[in-house]
Amino acid sequence: MFDNVAALFLDLDGTLVDSVPDLTAALNLMLGQLGLPTREEAQVRDWVGNGMNNLIHRALTGTMDGRADLDLFIEAKALYRIAYADNISAHSSLYPGVRDGLAALHAAGWPMACVTNKPAEFARPLLERLGISAFFTTVIGGECIPHPKPAPDALWLSAERLGVPIDRGLMVGDSLNDVGAARNAGCPVVCVPYGYNHGRDIREAEPDAVIASLVELPALLPEAA
Repeated sequence: MFDNVAALFLDLDGTLVDSVPDLTAALNLMLGQLGLPTREEAQVRDWVGNGMNNLIHRALTGTMDGRADLDLFIEAKALYRIAYADNISAHSSLYPGVRDGLAALHAAGWPMACVTNKPAEFARPLLERLGISAFFTTVIGGECIPHPKPAPDALWLSAERLGVPIDRGLMVGDSLNDVGAARNAGCPVVCVPYGYNHGRDIREAEPDAVIASLVELPALLPEAA
């Protein structure tokens, strides 16, 4: 199934990194400054995955689909950006097998892009501080393209930057957004089962394969070109 793959597109939050503890801390600092109730980490785990703006709206309203007043949202977003930038890796950690899996893929010569709905201004320092930035040729954040995942834009840009046709890329993620982006772009997708998928089993989204850890990925792939 993956014999034609020539490059890898990897999601960040929920696939490589458990970032929810730091996201929760930043949101609660923002909410406290606004005089609003703070949120539990378990709530934030269900809210992550659709980009920063949606996460802020959910924290402000306490609901998955809520939309805050525009003036409140603008004020909250400015506070959140400062809070998260100051504490981007205080409590975030790599999932088991991520470092070894990335190292094996890099050593085998696989070109890799980090493709995330998180703004690149946060994604790059997070990768750097967790010691895995050197494995990636490029980082594409949610603001780098017109439409974030599940739109195909980020994967198309990844393929362009890595110099491969889109159908020779492989998306690796943890959520329905990642599966949707791959299907919309026209490339295969492999998922891990432990990330942020709004509490749903990722197998329901029917990715092409599910692996327990990133260390299992090299066994699915041909030799790098």
